[in-house]
Parts: sequence; structure tokens; C-alpha cells
Amino acid sequence: MRDADITVRVSATADPAAVRSARMGLLLRSLRDGGPRSRGRLAEETGLTRTVAAGLVDELAELGLVSCEDAGRRGAGRPGVRVRLVGRSVCGVGAEINVDHLAVVALDLAGSVIAEFRLGIDGRSLPPEGVLAELTGLVADALAEARTAGAAVAGITVGVAGLVDTATQRVTLAPNLGWREIDVVEDVRRRLADVVVAVPPVRVANEATLAATAELDPADADRADMVVLYGEVGLGGAVVSGGRVAPGRHGWAGEIGHLPVDPRGRLCGCGRTGCWETVVGLRALLEAATDPDDPIRDPALNLEERLATLVERARLADGRTLAALDEVGTWLGTGAAVLVNTLNPGTVVLGGYFATLGEWLRPAVEARLAADVLAPRAGGTRVAISAFGPTAAVRGGALVSLEPVLSDPTALADLPELHGGTR
Repeated sequence: MRDADITVRVSATADPAAVRSARMGLLLRSLRDGGPRSRGRLAEETGLTRTVAAGLVDELAELGLVSCEDAGRRGAGRPGVRVRLVGRSVCGVGAEINVDHLAVVALDLAGSVIAEFRLGIDGRSLPPEGVLAELTGLVADALAEARTAGAAVAGITVGVAGLVDTATQRVTLAPNLGWREIDVVEDVRRRLADVVVAVPPVRVANEATLAATAELDPADADRADMVVLYGEVGLGGAVVSGGRVAPGRHGWAGEIGHLPVDPRGRLCGCGRTGCWETVVGLRALLEAATDPDDPIRDPALNLEERLATLVERARLADGRTLAALDEVGTWLGTGAAVLVNTLNPGTVVLGGYFATLGEWLRPAVEARLAADVLAPRAGGTRVAISAFGPTAAVRGGALVSLEPVLSDPTALADLPELHGGTR
């Protein structure tokens, strides 16, 4: 993004402070995405003058967000100054509520992990209060580790597999959890207030939307327009257009798991019959690949252990496992073709559990796209495997939590201090 783009967005207020903050954020994003650079190169790449860039870099250094070092003399003139992001000074916390697990991660400004926790649960049998109590405990642990690392916490974003009303910040419906109208934000805030001195800002979002945020890559033009398929117990999804996640009017876009693909199929958790997730979710794969008494179906196993077993069986060429993966991949490609015909994305990303098993799922997906997409060469859409797999949603939550600092680095001074520790 060039400086002119930011100026256009803030010019309506004619507020010099807003322009300065937006430009500082532009420099931070450039350093995060491209690594350390000289002040001169930063100015050139962001469209700022050298004088303006130098002044803003000095302000960022005073905030503890960047450091400057002598880059050495090149020919005549003064030595260059190399600017480096100081990632550990601030972090964002992402949390995820799913049917069979909870996860929390704290990422610093550079994307490095400060703290990470995961807990297997049976979300269907626990009441919402029990799930949120367990989640808050993990979040409190992450805040404690952030405090130990000396990082200010920009915020906490909780991802839930379900409909989240962006206006009210309530979970409207989470079919696979059996939740309706749950105020996750207020519950987490209240519980955290009992254990920490200052509670950072808390928000809630759809987990697949957060996963798509983690999949964004400014260096990959094909990901500016993409569809993310996030495999879990069911199927979540998100659409990215022009480099931005498209939330829809109320934030409910991306519920692709409930596209009807098999009218005579099985009953879905949403109460309808034949939804896409009933044939591609992890539950469907396990039922196709294993018997009811197979150890892999033991609720005590966490997601990683189940997936590791499936990968091992696939590599050993177990016939039933390979047949189940081919069946799920074919259904996955069938639904993906509908989306490609509708949206013509540059990339379809296989995320969540699909990524772990992507080696076996992708060929069937690509075959269906080749057969079912009207445009030649599958509309130019490529199928990519997520590098983050089942951790994409929680990473995306941490990245969203960092947005206030990236949009306005001066907001760092207003973040709640956690140095008082726990109560």
C-alpha cells in the first residue's frame, strides 16, 4: 500500500495526527512483511519522503517498536541507518473454541510465538459456561507469559465455529457446539477480571474468518482473491476479495459448510440434511476410514494425535484410509467447484485438518475442479495447502488483535498494563 492510499482514507478528517499515525502504521507493516531495511529504502517503498520517513522512524523507536542501527558507509556521504522491527514489545492473543479442542496463542508484532496452549475438550457435553471457564484459564496463562516476556497485550480475539454478529459481538449460532445467543466477550472479560489486574480489549469472530486472515500473503498476488476451506469437525470457510476478508452484511459470510450438496444425505448439526460439511468434515472422514471401536475415535485423543494416525495409515497405503481420503477429497472438490464457478478466486486454500492430509486430498480436489469448472484450466484457480493447518484460526485471532497497533502505533501508550500480575 502506498502512502497516497492512506492519505485518501484519512483526508476527510484533515487530522494531521491521524495522517501521521497511519503513516507510522504503514512503516510497521512494511517492516513486518519485508524485514529490516534502510530508512531510505523504507521511504522509497512506502512513497514517503526521506525526511518524513526518518521522523516517523524516530517516533516508532521512542515507542520501542523499532530499532535503528548503523548499516555501514557506502561510498561518500553519511552512513546508512538500518531499521528493524522490535517485535517482542507488543503481542496479540488469539483463542479458538471448537467442538473437540480449545487453543490459545500469543504472537508478537513480528509473528513469533510468545505463548501457546491447546486443550482437548468435549464441547458438545460441556455447557457454554464450562467451555468458557476452561478457555479463560488458557488465556490467563498466555497473559502471564506475555507479562514475563515484557510484552504489552494489544487485545484478545476469540474465534468460534459458528455465526458471530459483528455488531453485537455475540455468538448467534454455533450448530456443532449447540450454542445460541452466547455473549462470549462479556463472559471472558468477567472471568479475566477475577484473575488479572487489567483486562485487554476482547472481541469474538468466526474462526474460519480468522483462519483466512492468517492465510493472507501480500507477496502472493493469487491470494488477494481466494477461498479458504477450513476443515474441522465440520467445515468453515471464508472469502478474500482484493486482499481483504469479506465478512458480509452482518459478519455471517463464509458459512459454506452448509451449502446443500447431498439432498438425500445425512442430518447436519444445523438441523438440515445433506450439508457440505456432512461429507467433508473430520467426523465424516473418521466414519469412512474407521470402525466405531477404532482407537482413533477415542474422545481422549487430541486432534494432532488423530491426524498423525491417519497420516501414518495413509503412508502405509492402508486401503480403507486411502479410499476415505479420496471420497472426502472428491466431495471437497465438488463443493469447491461451485465456489470457483461463482467467485473465480486465484487460490483455494485447504486449511484446518485438510492441510495435514493435503497430500492425499489435493489430487481429488484438483480433478473435480478440472471437470466441473466451466472456465478453461479450472478458471486459473490453484489449490494450495495451508502452512498453518489447524492453527490458522488461532493465529489469525492473534493477528487481528494486533491490528489496533498496526493501524495506530501511538495507541501502544494506551494499552492496559499487566505488570501488576494476577490478583
